[in-house]
Amino acid sequence: MPMINEFVDGQRLTGQFLVGNITKGTNNFGSTYLTIEFRDSTGTISGKKWDSTEEDETIYATGNVVNIEAEVLKYRDALQLKVLSGKLVAMEDIDITKFTKAPPVAFEELWERLNYYVSSIKDVDCKKIVAHFLKKYDAKLRVYPAGVSVHHEYASGLLVHITSMAKIADFLAPLYDDINRDVLITGVLLHDFGKMEEFEGPVVYHYTLEGKLLGHITMMVSEIRKIAEQEKITSEVPLLLEHMVLSHHGDPEFGSPVIPMTKEAMLLSLIDNLDSKMVITCKALEGVKPGEFSQRVFPLDGRVLYQPLKK
Repeated sequence: MPMINEFVDGQRLTGQFLVGNITKGTNNFGSTYLTIEFRDSTGTISGKKWDSTEEDETIYATGNVVNIEAEVLKYRDALQLKVLSGKLVAMEDIDITKFTKAPPVAFEELWERLNYYVSSIKDVDCKKIVAHFLKKYDAKLRVYPAGVSVHHEYASGLLVHITSMAKIADFLAPLYDDINRDVLITGVLLHDFGKMEEFEGPVVYHYTLEGKLLGHITMMVSEIRKIAEQEKITSEVPLLLEHMVLSHHGDPEFGSPVIPMTKEAMLLSLIDNLDSKMVITCKALEGVKPGEFSQRVFPLDGRVLYQPLKK
């Protein structure tokens, strides 16, 4: 079966691919079409299914593995697929390893990093809250991505994201006066745990009903409050953590109900933005030759990125 990183212009192929994001459109003649993101362990490619039907919308649903016949075409300097036909592949016929991208760091090292930062927290209330979440989400945290398609969208991606952020937070905290390191590290580790309720799926992760209606931020805040009541925590710690979760996207435009209003919340928001954008940047420059530019990177406002010449 051909892999995405091996595709060439003009190729005709048949193979199994994972369906990622999908959008539906209508052309000038009134016919509907689907724009489909196909994935395997080597990358992603956009495809078009012209003159789509209701049956096509069922077949090409996010999370499905489909066996397609398609042509590889070059459009605006990028390869894409023209899908000729396709059918759903039964779960028992799927080799999941063909569609799962491995994390950039070995899992054992990631788990060791997590335990280091957890054990470094001294505040009793922070430790209680962290312990609750780690016990509840132990299995999911080992495998969950941090996003569906934009950044850290691979096995253990959430673990990579939060441990990378914790390393940055640990470096920055001593540079500024009166930063509560325990609250900062706790907020960094837990801020995206709600995504383990927001996403689901055996191969590719898609939004749950609760994820669509409530979002990971709201679900996480509710969980922190519930823990505080169960543990009879009377300090300000749960409130500070709730605020950090609510404000970590930085601005209402990006999904945060409130803006950061504490030092720790401000640092969390900035670190989250830094880590996600740098991962997107590195991903966009993969395979770009020195002295050349990337394709437009839509999560970065559609900019193109330059790969400097190597000395």
